Amino acid sequence: MAEKRDYYEVLGLQKGATEEEIKKAYRKKARENHPDLHPDDPSYVEKFQEVNEAHEVLSDPQKRARYDQFGHAGVDPSYGGGGGDPFAGMGGMGGFAGGGIDDILENLFGSGFGFGGGSTRSSANAPRRGADIQESVVINFMDACNGVKKDIKINRMTVCDACNGSGSGDGSSADICPDCQGRGSVKVTQRSAFGTISSTRPCPHCSGKGKIIKNPCSKCRGVGRVRVQKTVSIDIPAGIDDGQTIRLSGQGDCGINGGQNGDILLSVSVKAHPIFTREGYDIHCDIPVTYMEAVLGAEITVPTIDGDVKYNISEGTQTGTVFRLKGKGVKKIHRAERGNQYVKIYVEVPKNLTKKQKDLLREFEASMTDKNYSKRQSFLEKLKSKFDF
Repeated sequence: MAEKRDYYEVLGLQKGATEEEIKKAYRKKARENHPDLHPDDPSYVEKFQEVNEAHEVLSDPQKRARYDQFGHAGVDPSYGGGGGDPFAGMGGMGGFAGGGIDDILENLFGSGFGFGGGSTRSSANAPRRGADIQESVVINFMDACNGVKKDIKINRMTVCDACNGSGSGDGSSADICPDCQGRGSVKVTQRSAFGTISSTRPCPHCSGKGKIIKNPCSKCRGVGRVRVQKTVSIDIPAGIDDGQTIRLSGQGDCGINGGQNGDILLSVSVKAHPIFTREGYDIHCDIPVTYMEAVLGAEITVPTIDGDVKYNISEGTQTGTVFRLKGKGVKKIHRAERGNQYVKIYVEVPKNLTKKQKDLLREFEASMTDKNYSKRQSFLEKLKSKFDF
């Protein structure tokens, strides 16, 4: 087995990072390593999977606690030759946290112990919800503004079509386990410091299922579920922002014992735009204008996410002037309202002038008076007042 990298190292974090730091690091690494951005380098498929695996563990407080204490063996039973959690036989050391004597005894001796009644655990045959699937998708800026449909490939657990989920290869029904009589658990009596303790544990003969499949399905090997690749078409709504997550209910792994399906959690990364930036639902952009346009005023062309529009800047427009285009921002998700667009003006000072152009400017400057430079005149008056000269 290849040695796994430290999950904190994968996300570029220090141990003890906050939930918000983990979330930000995951978004950054998912964007950097997304296979769609590196179509000619197949190694990014594994890198992207590694990032998702690290996030899955570190974003879950219980898994993270086990990982911090035991490393990869605490969260992956197959790691290191089946090591798993060193306390897995006692329900995991994490089961002690916050529990009373009943929880401690149950972790030590199994569920259903006969000491003061005890607590009960869900049966192995009870319906269980399927796992959620975390995926990422990269879209461009305009698709985020206008909405887009994307097809993504996912690997999900689904009911085996060869045995219809029964796990049996010949269509026969499973036999009741002779050891536990179909209960899925067996009673065990132990002597301990607390006295004689009676407990129930998953039946080792049927692995807690309560039934035995004599002829397992060759496709699913008796599990009743198989992992398949599926293409899912997703409507990404207009207004989605970088880092937001879309939940697709019921499209994750199929449930167990008739349990409901999990969900797909799709994290959206939005590429930067060369002109526009976004703050909430508002669009911002900077537009350079010529010296003459700023002095005399002019009609300028302003790009928006809907296309170009015309706007008249007034005479004497200064660098840093901001004007608003109402309703030209991003559409709010699942709503009719839109944000605004804010345009900042920058006056571009001409360079590389010819001698004639310089002479004309000097002649033009000589014709100016203080009233043509109100800000300069105000500054000089304040300066004179301060230093009294």
